[in-house]
Amino acid sequence: MVSSTQEVQDEILNTVRKSQETVLEAVKAWIEAVQSVTPKLPSVSMPLADRLPKPEEVVANAYDFAEKLLAGQRKFAEDMVKTLTPGEDSKAA
Repeated sequence: MVSSTQEVQDEILNTVRKSQETVLEAVKAWIEAVQSVTPKLPSVSMPLADRLPKPEEVVANAYDFAEKLLAGQRKFAEDMVKTLTPGEDSKAA
C-alpha cells in the first residue's frame, strides 16, 4: 500500500511540475509576442521604489514562512498522533 501511495503522490507531483512548465512556456511566449508589437515605454520614477522588496524576495519570504508554518503543523500532528496512540508516551515531545 505504501508503494502505491508513493506512486500516486509521485504521479501527482510529476503532473503538477509538467503543468507548471507548460504555463511558464506559455507566459514566456506571450511576453515575447506582446513585447514584439508594443512600443517601448519610457521608464517611470516612483518615489521610495528602491525601498520596496524585489519580487524574488517577496516569493522567497512567503515560501520561507510557509515552510516554517508547515513544519510546525507537521510537528503538532506527529505529537498529536503520539498522544492519541495507545501504549505510547502520552506526553508530546
